[in-house]
Amino acid sequence: MVWGDFILDEYLYGNTKRVSREAPVLILSYKDTQFSLGGAGNALLNLKSLGADPLPVGIVGHDDAGQQVLKIIEQNDISTEYIIIDKAVQTPIKTRILAGEETAKKQQILRIDREDKVPDSISLKRKIEDSLRQAGAQTQSLLISDYNYNTVKIDIFDRILPELQKRNISIGLDSRFRLLKFHGITFATPNEPEVENALNLDHHDDGTDLEVAGRHLLETTRSQSILITRGSRGMTLFERNEDPLHIPIYGTTDIVDGTGAGDTVISVFILALASGARFREAARLANIAGGIVVMKKGTSTLTTEELGRAILASN
Repeated sequence: MVWGDFILDEYLYGNTKRVSREAPVLILSYKDTQFSLGGAGNALLNLKSLGADPLPVGIVGHDDAGQQVLKIIEQNDISTEYIIIDKAVQTPIKTRILAGEETAKKQQILRIDREDKVPDSISLKRKIEDSLRQAGAQTQSLLISDYNYNTVKIDIFDRILPELQKRNISIGLDSRFRLLKFHGITFATPNEPEVENALNLDHHDDGTDLEVAGRHLLETTRSQSILITRGSRGMTLFERNEDPLHIPIYGTTDIVDGTGAGDTVISVFILALASGARFREAARLANIAGGIVVMKKGTSTLTTEELGRAILASN
């Protein structure tokens, strides 16, 4: 089950020809528009591509963007039964404008975000909780993808947590700004800036505060493990009663696009756990997966075949 903020990623492509006379800006000749899913949607598609049967739980607006989100999900043979459509909600859209010469590789020159918070209405909360309970009865894991649009509500999480724990459902958390608000999760996969912001730490490239931060997060979130992604420095896994596991980056540090890499990391991690892996095995798999998708453009998915080839190549 994937509970979170479903975002529509819109890519506008154009060719640059000249500078405008009206202002010192480029004039783009429009060529094409493409759509993909971001946020919880990217994690959802990664799970599907890896062979899982994910159920999305979330909210979209009664708008064109919401219809496009549902269309993409359905085209990937995923049920939209537990996605709520509500007129009071604006579906988040991130529009990226990419431009370049006719024969040149297109580069992103601007991003426009159209976004709003999901209301805290009683009726919406009731619908979300009902969807979570119904979808949860069919699943063995819960991936929370919290991009701070308020689809994931802490009070709802606290209410359903005892039921999830009773059924031994693994709970994975990817939260952009509310890492410390969730207690009782199985694991979390924050990146270093998210950890530093959550704990009000100064940035240290030598990782001097890393172990203290990891241990603190284990206690604060009452989780079994914390996997901190560190960009070019790889990842570090923290477990209770275990020494930290430092995993060097897989592949090259000369990445193509880091967009959505965190969604792939948590998808592989939680699916590995659901398949019987230990935390350390899941972390190594997630590290390889992250190294693969950052070499792809935009929000990208990963296949089991790609992951398998990379594992063999790394041995």
